[in-house]
Amino acid sequence: MYWYNGKLIESQSLELNINDPGLLYGATIFTTMRVYENSLDSNLTHWRLHCDRLLFSIKTFHWQEPDWHRIRQGAEILLKHFPILRITLFPDGREWIIGRLLPADLTAKQSDGVVCAVASIELARSLPTHKTGNYLSAWLAKTNSQQLAAQEAILVDGAGNWLETSTGNLWGWRDGCWWTPPLAVGILPGIMRAQLIKWLQYQQPAVKEEPWTMDLVKGFKAIAYSNSVVETVPIHTVHQPQGSLEYDPHHQSLEILRSFFSMTTSPFWYTLR
Repeated sequence: MYWYNGKLIESQSLELNINDPGLLYGATIFTTMRVYENSLDSNLTHWRLHCDRLLFSIKTFHWQEPDWHRIRQGAEILLKHFPILRITLFPDGREWIIGRLLPADLTAKQSDGVVCAVASIELARSLPTHKTGNYLSAWLAKTNSQQLAAQEAILVDGAGNWLETSTGNLWGWRDGCWWTPPLAVGILPGIMRAQLIKWLQYQQPAVKEEPWTMDLVKGFKAIAYSNSVVETVPIHTVHQPQGSLEYDPHHQSLEILRSFFSMTTSPFWYTLR
């Protein structure tokens, strides 16, 4: 079941023209959201922020704007069956929405953390400030990491600085505060990243946005990654050519990040309106 170009389709196949640029070149943009409380309007679903990010890419690429009412209509239908929605847009304004279930092992990962592997420098994401259908490098990085018994990959720049994981933004705790790589280094401006920064600033601990050099990452007590589906997941081990690094997946600082997802009635939410 999926939604495509204004219609709900009961099938596991999607028919595209063989010359469709989305098929030939990955010329699509997408966003993936987790629907909370079965509502697009829940504080934690961030429907408007997801649409705004799509619109930013549309304007940047000079693509045709989609029918936003139709996108909402399709999302409302699919959220009755799936807690996760992936909205894809084509250059000519067509929309394609699919749904999926939460990962079966998500709770365990959130509790005990995961293993990551540092990806090859050549596996840099294309147009990193946008979520495009050309996601091959991140997919390869994650696939290659699984061969090393890791669940995620960490992408790096030409100097070996850590940028982001193949599916999310990075967080590290040291010196009494959280650190995250700055957007200027070429990472995705994740919706969950932006909300967590505001949340941490609301809680009053400082948030430092600095490049993640090797000297910096060696000093972290705990690290995690975030995205709109998994919320935050600790990372307890990072495999890299110079040797593995280990972090505490149960460090008390992680509760600061987790608390964001249980405070939907806090006055904090009114500061975002």
